[in-house]
Amino acid sequence: MDKIDLFDKLINKKRTSIFIDAANILYSQHSLDWKIDYKKLIKFFKKRTNLIEAYFYSGKMAINKKQAEFFELMKKFGYKVKTKEVKWIKDSKGKILKGKGNLDIELVLDLTHTTANYDIAVIFSGDSDFAPAIDFIKHLEKTTIVISTRGHISKELIQTSDLYISFDKLEKYIRRIP
Repeated sequence: MDKIDLFDKLINKKRTSIFIDAANILYSQHSLDWKIDYKKLIKFFKKRTNLIEAYFYSGKMAINKKQAEFFELMKKFGYKVKTKEVKWIKDSKGKILKGKGNLDIELVLDLTHTTANYDIAVIFSGDSDFAPAIDFIKHLEKTTIVISTRGHISKELIQTSDLYISFDKLEKYIRRIP
């Protein structure tokens, strides 16, 4: 049975919530060499599931107007957008090393505190930090599906989830066409 057929059989109009770790997905898109159309993504889930909630977690930069417009568009599509201002990590000389806008804790809190609302949790991330939370909700008899890309998915998530699906399998449904 193909992964999408298995996916369809597993979700079959069940109450579903999706949790998107935007930073992790951004890295996946670089490997995929194509971008996700988030409008198509939410339609894909609305068609196949009883979609309860679609969360989108992302760091933000207050000065980035295009990003703010993107977040507003995501809300119009039906996502619950959760953001946190990016913090800039500097070395001892004040040189900026990287920006950090990590919302892992917020995702885990929503994942674990909204379990009464869903039967299936779909986590878009490859971050091994989510494995204990996935294990926790599985003990509450929730089905877990992880979607990411090879090279950006930890073995812990693959082993802990009920089903792992590579973005490659969803390309024809969710790829953004320029």
